[in-house]
Amino acid sequence: MNRTRLALSVLAVMVTALVAAPFASAAQNIKLGTTVNEQDSFQIAAEKFAELVADRTGGSYKIEIFPNGALGDERIMLEGMQMGVLDMGIITSGPFVNFVPDFGVLDLPFIFTNNAHAHAVLDGPVGQGILAKLDDVGIKGLAYAERGFRNLTNSVRPVQSAADIKGLKIRVMENEVYTNTFKALGVNAVPMAWAETLTALQQGTIQGQENPVNVIHSFKLWESQKYVTMTRHAYASAIFTMSKRLFDRLPADVQEIVKNAAQEAAEYERAWVAENEARQMQELRDNGMEIIENPDVDSFKAVVQSVYNSYPQFA
Repeated sequence: MNRTRLALSVLAVMVTALVAAPFASAAQNIKLGTTVNEQDSFQIAAEKFAELVADRTGGSYKIEIFPNGALGDERIMLEGMQMGVLDMGIITSGPFVNFVPDFGVLDLPFIFTNNAHAHAVLDGPVGQGILAKLDDVGIKGLAYAERGFRNLTNSVRPVQSAADIKGLKIRVMENEVYTNTFKALGVNAVPMAWAETLTALQQGTIQGQENPVNVIHSFKLWESQKYVTMTRHAYASAIFTMSKRLFDRLPADVQEIVKNAAQEAAEYERAWVAENEARQMQELRDNGMEIIENPDVDSFKAVVQSVYNSYPQFA
């Protein structure tokens, strides 16, 4: 009798384990890193993505969000994804040219006329074709979210035209195209990771930087910067990326969920950025920033023509 009961108990445990196994093996935490704070649009995108993935996988996959550079700067995160030691990130477009040179075409100055134009290109054959090339370097590109049109800030003087920017020491992304663009403008361009930039601005070792309104706002750049010039000199996307090793291990249906959720979260974040820009600009003014809304953009365009000549492969 005891042996029968023991056998039944063992059988019950085995059955329970077999029933639970599919759920246990499918349950997975996926770490997603950004270099921005919780007020930034990347956080909005990450939270939406996490919500969609959890909902569509019945909670079997959980996206854990690590903001504020907790998993490293953007280049380190991309290298981590290549090696399979980091799961995911939402990464500003700037560093990607170091992995897939074709991304450089998206960083050329004044190449996009407005947000709708940028979205159409990125979501269309050109943008998707470039995104697919990340597969070859061990990174899975999922969707283009938005950093937005980049604008200049500085602590020295109002910048109305290209002549006014000469000689300023400006932080730029670690990206050859951005560096060459600002060198053409006569700027002392300093490539620097974002994690180091805030301290450098506060200490005055650099005089300015260039970023979209939502970044200027979320990082309270009024604490070190007085002047904003709405140059809209470049459009920066922000790319949902995943380690290709991890992506390839996911079941086919989960791969599809992840891709669709990334695209939907990207579009959600783009809309959020657009809806909040006017409010954010007013808050910049309220905190003492002087905004030059209509600079002489043609003067900037004329000076940076030489940058296009440096990249005939993008013609």
